Amino acid sequence: MRRTRILTAVLALAAGLLAGTPPALAADSPRTALAADTYTWKNARIDGGGFVPGIVFNRSEKNLAYARTDIGGAYRWVQSSKTWTPLLDSVGWDDWGHTGVASLATDSVNPDRVYAAVGTYTNSWDPGNGAILRSSNRGASWQKTDLPFKLGGNMPGRGMGERLAIDPNKNSVLYLGAPSGKGLWRSTDSGVTWLQVANFPNVGNYVQDPSDTSGYASDNQGIVWVTFDERTGTSGNATQTIYVGVADKDNAVYRSTDGGASWSRLAGQPTGYLAHKGVLDTANGYLYITYSDKGGPYDGGKGRLLRYATSTGTWTDISPVAEADTYYGFSGLTVDRQDPGTVMATAYSSWWPDTQIFRSTDSGATWTKAWDYTSYPSRSNRYTMDVSSSPWLTWGANPSPPEQSPKLGWMTEALEIDPFDSDRMMYGTGATVYGTENLGNWDSGSQFTIKPMVQGLEETAVLDLASPPSGGAQLFSGLGDIGGFRHTDLAKVPSMMYTQPNFTTTTSLDFAETNPNTVVRVGNLDSGPHIAFSTDNGANWFAGTDPSGVSGGGTVAAASDGSRFVWSPEGTGVQYATGFGSSWAASSGIPAGAIVESDRVDAKTFYGFKSGKFYVSSDGGATFTASAATGLPSGDSVRFKALPGTKGDVWLAGGATDGAYGLWHSTNGGTSFTKLSDVEQADAIGFGKAATGASYQTLYTSAKIGGVRGIFRSTDQGSTWTRINDDAHQWGWTGASITGDPRVYGRVYVSTNGRGVIYGDSSDAGGGGGGGTDPTPTPTGACAVTYKITNQWSGGFQADVQLSNTGSSAWSGWSLGWSFPGGQTIGQLWNAEYTQSGSAVTARNVTWNANVAAGSSVSFGFTGNWSGSNTKPTAFKLGDQSCTVL
Repeated sequence: MRRTRILTAVLALAAGLLAGTPPALAADSPRTALAADTYTWKNARIDGGGFVPGIVFNRSEKNLAYARTDIGGAYRWVQSSKTWTPLLDSVGWDDWGHTGVASLATDSVNPDRVYAAVGTYTNSWDPGNGAILRSSNRGASWQKTDLPFKLGGNMPGRGMGERLAIDPNKNSVLYLGAPSGKGLWRSTDSGVTWLQVANFPNVGNYVQDPSDTSGYASDNQGIVWVTFDERTGTSGNATQTIYVGVADKDNAVYRSTDGGASWSRLAGQPTGYLAHKGVLDTANGYLYITYSDKGGPYDGGKGRLLRYATSTGTWTDISPVAEADTYYGFSGLTVDRQDPGTVMATAYSSWWPDTQIFRSTDSGATWTKAWDYTSYPSRSNRYTMDVSSSPWLTWGANPSPPEQSPKLGWMTEALEIDPFDSDRMMYGTGATVYGTENLGNWDSGSQFTIKPMVQGLEETAVLDLASPPSGGAQLFSGLGDIGGFRHTDLAKVPSMMYTQPNFTTTTSLDFAETNPNTVVRVGNLDSGPHIAFSTDNGANWFAGTDPSGVSGGGTVAAASDGSRFVWSPEGTGVQYATGFGSSWAASSGIPAGAIVESDRVDAKTFYGFKSGKFYVSSDGGATFTASAATGLPSGDSVRFKALPGTKGDVWLAGGATDGAYGLWHSTNGGTSFTKLSDVEQADAIGFGKAATGASYQTLYTSAKIGGVRGIFRSTDQGSTWTRINDDAHQWGWTGASITGDPRVYGRVYVSTNGRGVIYGDSSDAGGGGGGGTDPTPTPTGACAVTYKITNQWSGGFQADVQLSNTGSSAWSGWSLGWSFPGGQTIGQLWNAEYTQSGSAVTARNVTWNANVAAGSSVSFGFTGNWSGSNTKPTAFKLGDQSCTVL
């Protein structure tokens, strides 16, 4: 499956807060409470769903392994649960491109250290440069060095590698192969600073498609791997012999024998191919290289596999099949470190009938295959496949031989035998990580078992989300590349993606608000219909009929009662139909390409938006009229929704930094909109169950409020907002879709561009905070307060307050009061609610930090304004009780 997931929305990249720099607060900035640990975040389990181009095992510590994805970050293997844990969820909105991992390296001298080379695109799609992330705690936290060029975690050639490598003898030395003609780079201080290796002779010249004006397929794939010969160094002294792979068909491999001081083209090497991977077997002195005539990961034609004897300079062609019989190229490559004569390789781009894996136990002299033809089209497999943990990997297919379901794989460029366990092998595909723990059966004549080894690794691009108010489905998702899923249990992998038809990408979906058994989805498909319907809450589907000219899914809306539909597909104008789309008619008064939504009460009212104009239909989509509303975003990076239960209540989010940008609300069906002055930027809006005592549904948005980018919740129609994520949970770009759960207060579903469907549950089960009702605290006993100014600048400051329970009884709620002696005013406060009248301030607990045990403390912080002096308060009261000031 072609994974060309690109952010088509205009990304509003706001400047982040720098250490020591005051946040920019608007004069009318809202009161926002910044979350600490009020929310628990998880994935709605899909398990996989995307391309894994790299798997890296640590060579000195057992069970320490990492995986990199093209757009969904990096992961570390957790042996105790046999799952993956994400490592780059802290990547924020401004740096969304750093979720694409171009290469990864784990330090065998100090296994706590791991490095990631990050950046998604080398062309204009990613406005930021790449970076080197370094961690001294296995990816739990990172430090960053920005690079003066871009990296391409989701560019052609991303399965080659690894581009990033650590000297196994002197681990402060690292090398990075750059794309785009930027050359070879070296760090001598453990990745903190980098300089180009000026004397490296070749920056590469291979491009997939020179005619591509977007810069995606026309970029020079550059330097693609670095391999050290650890025998040529000693502990603490730099390795002398280094091999480098270059994207140049005539000059693919270079070597240095003096620690990088000089370089030369490796003599005698083949030409006409790209060296996808180079793996060194130091026990036998062989450098193995897999070659393909293309860069991958989708394309590949002819290929070869060669062995280079490092002591004699002799090349031996050890290709498992004759070059004339290849149509796929070789890429995946691994050596068994427990038995170095054992080497394995993959035919990475064999789409039909299946990928192939080759194995040799005599250093490539002879080979066996994972499967062979017996009598065409019949196959004999050395393996069995058990996908019961991810049953959707069959795609619901029942192919004719020689194809099988599930496939052994495709885009198989990552292949690794565990260096401590010859029986364990993992390999990446375009949709999952497969593996086996009884690989030795390959050689004994019995079958080995392949299973998904992917739990915890979630890599889907989420385009749309919908949570119905009733029925078996908790969540419907529209996903890139694998269509989407109906989740009836968020903790379980659904048995199958949407089928009949099976869209490659679901671009939009909707359900009938008052009849959620009726569901519609639209999407992309190379041939066949682009719309499908369900009458049983998404359990089963049937295809609709396309109107003439449809080329892609676009957006779709279901009437509130399911009686009719409005569809804005790609390739033609907006259409409407009664029933299930057996016959469509063109809507009038609305331009092609408009975004469409339905009113959630009136079955004949539909809405549209295109290029700054809002459109309304009151006759079931037959005719639309442009609203007189002005001031809306001029572009099409907009998402809007109508509120369930109230006719004409519409919320619209979107815009761009060079124009109108934010959140708008209409209570009259789009006749007019009011912009929320408190919301600086917003990209998606959704609704969920109302808080206890509230009459209006809870709002959720991916937005920038009070100078902070995050996921926000409001329980009072947008009057106040609470940030419910934190800096450790940002997931890059989250602007495609968001929705609350109409049945579970506080639950929110967040779209990501590569980390799957994230959902959060609040510890505040009833609805406090962000407009909820504050408890009335009646604390008793002694208290102590520490007030600390942590940062100060001209006219502004930041402070932290710690309130300690120094008495003998627990508090079930608290209210701390003080007066500012210098007329200071609070601008933004987190981890508490507050009021200020003149100089007097009262800070109250939010629901999650109401209980404070004896001997424990609670903290909150704020930013404020000052003039004249910024003297600290000298007295604090807990209710009527005076506190000791520390």
